[in-house]
Amino acid sequence: MTAPVGGPVGDQGARELVVEADGGSRGNPGPAGYGALVRGVDGAVLAERAGYLGVATNNVAEYTGLLEGLRAAREVDPAARVRVRMDSRLVVEQMTGAWQIKHAALRAIATQARAVFPAGQVEYTWVPRAENSAADALANEAMDTREPRIVRDHATGPAGAGHATAEPGETLGARTDDEPGWRPSGAFSALDPADALTLVLVRHGVTPLTLVGGLSGGQVPGPPLTAEGRTQAARAADAIHRLREAWPDLPRPSHIAASPMVRTQEVAAAVGRRLGLPVTVDERLREMEFGDWESLTPAQVEERWPGDFERWFATGTFAPPGGESYEQVGVRVAAAIEDLRAAGTGRTVVVAGHAAMIRTVVGRALAMPPARWSSLRVPPCSLTILRYFSASTEVVTVAHPT
Repeated sequence: MTAPVGGPVGDQGARELVVEADGGSRGNPGPAGYGALVRGVDGAVLAERAGYLGVATNNVAEYTGLLEGLRAAREVDPAARVRVRMDSRLVVEQMTGAWQIKHAALRAIATQARAVFPAGQVEYTWVPRAENSAADALANEAMDTREPRIVRDHATGPAGAGHATAEPGETLGARTDDEPGWRPSGAFSALDPADALTLVLVRHGVTPLTLVGGLSGGQVPGPPLTAEGRTQAARAADAIHRLREAWPDLPRPSHIAASPMVRTQEVAAAVGRRLGLPVTVDERLREMEFGDWESLTPAQVEERWPGDFERWFATGTFAPPGGESYEQVGVRVAAAIEDLRAAGTGRTVVVAGHAAMIRTVVGRALAMPPARWSSLRVPPCSLTILRYFSASTEVVTVAHPT
């Protein structure tokens, strides 16, 4: 084993945790998965994380394993000193600053990893592959099973106390519904869920245009998700699968609808695999059409059409040349939502869509004028949940899977 790199780690009196992380790709790029585990100083495994990433490179898978391992360690003890052990020389050297990170996708994951703990709490050590077999086995388990997220917690908390984990569909510590005055945690309202359509809107994940701030509309099929975007999609799918753990009164999703764009089809497919449901495509759910602005950044739009981007952003009624305004998109998308409502209540429908498209749904639900819709922030692969009753609409929550 090589000597550790990265310098002394945090408070020398703090608890020490070891993160072992790995990732692999069968084809590079090809079907990829990551694996990570957290150990105590006695070698006991406290937590395991793994997941299937779809098609990605070895390096993306390894970095994702690091990120998920650090996040698991933070859940065990955010004040701990952490020693990361990996057999990827690239990740170790880049995370310690010895080598530059030239690839944009890797830089994005590295930035997230550095934000999990203060720099002084983490130390990196390169180890031979034979000494990283447990993390490698988890990564291969993810690739074999194609499970988007595998979570096993054996112990947690600063004292390392035993930690119970819920079975699928079970909520730990939940009271029974025959107890007086009880409502499920996160309950939507006093209105009867059987009278409502619950809509779970999930935005697509990161694409190459997302990374550069380019306008990506509904007139062209692409671009597809990046490796990071596919990871986000898997996490969003898992979050949707687990919604009823927080809200037992939420009907199980029974229908998935999606925009026809490649990026939303990829997200819908991830959700469909997790829920065991087919996907229905609805052209009306496509993103705003940007016309001549397609693929351009706001700065490029401003250079060619001075003042028009601000007018589009601020009014909600101004359309790009050859494109659509927020108001026009709102009318189109509202027709699709009304058809979903007409198809029946007492059910949950998942819709894979886009930022501007989702803003119009929320804006109309809150009776906001189109000029305000652009102020609603919809991060990649965030979940926006609404409940439509016959006489009212609730915007329940906006959540970003981690």
